Amino acid sequence: MKLRLQIGYTASHEQYQPNFLLNLAVHAEKAGFDAIWCSDHFHPWFDTNAACGFAWVWMASAAERTKSIRLGTGVTCPTLRYNPAIVAQAFATLAVMYPGRIFLGVGTGEAMNEVPVGCEWPSFRERVERLEEAINIIRLLWTKRWVSFKGRYYTLRKANLYTRPEQPIPIYIAASGATLAYLAGKLGDGFLTIPFDEEHYRDVLFPALERGIRESGRDPEDIDKAVMVYVSYSEDYEKALNSVRCWAATILPFMFKYPIYDPREIESYGKLVGDEQLKKSWFIGTSPDEHIKHIERYIHLGFTNIVITSSSPDEIETIKMYERHVLPYLRSTYT
Repeated sequence: MKLRLQIGYTASHEQYQPNFLLNLAVHAEKAGFDAIWCSDHFHPWFDTNAACGFAWVWMASAAERTKSIRLGTGVTCPTLRYNPAIVAQAFATLAVMYPGRIFLGVGTGEAMNEVPVGCEWPSFRERVERLEEAINIIRLLWTKRWVSFKGRYYTLRKANLYTRPEQPIPIYIAASGATLAYLAGKLGDGFLTIPFDEEHYRDVLFPALERGIRESGRDPEDIDKAVMVYVSYSEDYEKALNSVRCWAATILPFMFKYPIYDPREIESYGKLVGDEQLKKSWFIGTSPDEHIKHIERYIHLGFTNIVITSSSPDEIETIKMYERHVLPYLRSTYT
């Protein structure tokens, strides 16, 4: 089965308050985006003018405001502040209410979402082990009744979901390195990653993903490869560049390794990032053609799902530009 190209839009809870994000979701569906991926955070990546609504509540409201667009998280950490059984219950309920429209993105998390609510920040190895165990628990609860489970980290005692979806809920596993790419191939319905140099995809991520797929006995063409493409659009280049400045700390690798959880401290580290570093992760484009060419790079690399993560000076104008120019071109060229 060859997957058709999908184009999603990110609802960034860290950047915008939930009511404004609802408006963006309505505009994104009207524009022709296939899905809304919403961040699932307790703390944002910065402090100044930040927001941080609760993703699951927002998803239900967004599903009510829209008609058919798919909704999911990019991504939920189902291992620390959330018990995996509660994640299973929450997404099963959403899927019953909005059949065929809900997906779940999962990852190993960030300290800023877990430490503030009293969780310890485990080693990377433990977080991976917890994630694998959590995914198995979630799938068991979606498909089996009266589940008992004794793992290294989690226990179920005759747990039963009385509200369960009739259709499977796709699970996307987020990965930036080989360990989680392998897990995505082994257990995921989809694989989600972020911008890297081409060599990192070719030499690290894709081989690990394919190894996991082979070991699971599945067809590589059945696994959706999704990438978040970070963009900013304005005809004024400097305005577009300044609009992504708030995300500067996200390009620092140590932010994901160490238990740094205060948004004020995170923002201070971001001030150490220069414009040239920022432009390596965020695409700054002043015309539709520039955005099209940038997205095509990922399509040619083999991604089947492009998730537009925009931090533009005017998000509604950016969505309209994609509606008028970018999406029609991509649909006609790659469908």
